[in-house]
Amino acid sequence: MRVLGIESSCDETAAAVVEDGVRIVCSEVASQVDIHHRYGGVVPELASRHHVEAICPVVEAVLGGCGMAPSDVDAVAVTQGPGLVGALLVGFGFARAFAFGLGIPCVGVNHLLGHVHSVFLDPERDPPAYPFVALTVSGGHTALYHVVDSLTMILLGQTRDDAAGEAYDKVAKMMGLGYPGGAVLDAMAVQGKTGGLVFPRALLDGDSLDFSFSGLKSAVARFLSEDEGATSCMDIAASFQEAVVDVLVAKAFLAVEIAGCSDLAIVGGVAANRGLQRRAAQMASDRGIRLHIPPVSLCGDNAAMIAAAGFHYLKAGKTLALDADVFSRATDPGRRVMVHR
Repeated sequence: MRVLGIESSCDETAAAVVEDGVRIVCSEVASQVDIHHRYGGVVPELASRHHVEAICPVVEAVLGGCGMAPSDVDAVAVTQGPGLVGALLVGFGFARAFAFGLGIPCVGVNHLLGHVHSVFLDPERDPPAYPFVALTVSGGHTALYHVVDSLTMILLGQTRDDAAGEAYDKVAKMMGLGYPGGAVLDAMAVQGKTGGLVFPRALLDGDSLDFSFSGLKSAVARFLSEDEGATSCMDIAASFQEAVVDVLVAKAFLAVEIAGCSDLAIVGGVAANRGLQRRAAQMASDRGIRLHIPPVSLCGDNAAMIAAAGFHYLKAGKTLALDADVFSRATDPGRRVMVHR
């Protein structure tokens, strides 16, 4: 089965064709980083407008790259949420119209489940075995899930304020490094030292799997205002990153222990962070845990992960209802997330 995936939850317009949920036939991502860079973050209205401009060319490029006609597509999978509503509506409307015109099924995919399925798309790496723990960490999300099967995740913990990637972007902006800040701070951290500067770690309660990064962000802001340029940017970046990574890794492996799993997946844009990858790999080796991180090309938002997850929605018969709509947040009042909405 060849599934066309569509992703437009934030500032990437992406399309991909994935075969049988595991093999990427072709993938394209049109980034808006240059557009939002001058504003220091994503401007929702601008993001929506540029999705409108990019969606048709991106889909055409994917189908052309695959050597496929629209009639060769068996089904469509599109991000339904969470994300920016205006941005989501562009991809959602296009996908439903595309599927309706061809008389093929269309499924709405939970963006976070899509990130989890990115670890199944690398043919050179063994995928995790169900059940496993997934740390989804990006600019908009930081959460821990117990992934029960291909469509069901139980929320174990989440950020109470800023996401980790959001903290990276805000600290980079404070330091005058521009947007996005994650890759820049990661590169600077390699050159810095952490010995003389310690930022706080919000570990919360002993067994809590929730996160909080607003205090760390505020501590960096206070330090920058008082330091007045005396400390090198590399050392500040290294100390900030160490504080973030310490918390992410500690919580992730605590979740693995609590859930009784032997596999941990780290997914999302921040999963590309080299400091996080090194620390997680070291701890996984020490504890005998199998660690799964997708290739850098699949860490950020992409449509291949949406198509991969969509394949399982299709197998379960979870096609979109006529009155289906997008959603901005992953709501879960019982702290259990049944992601096949």
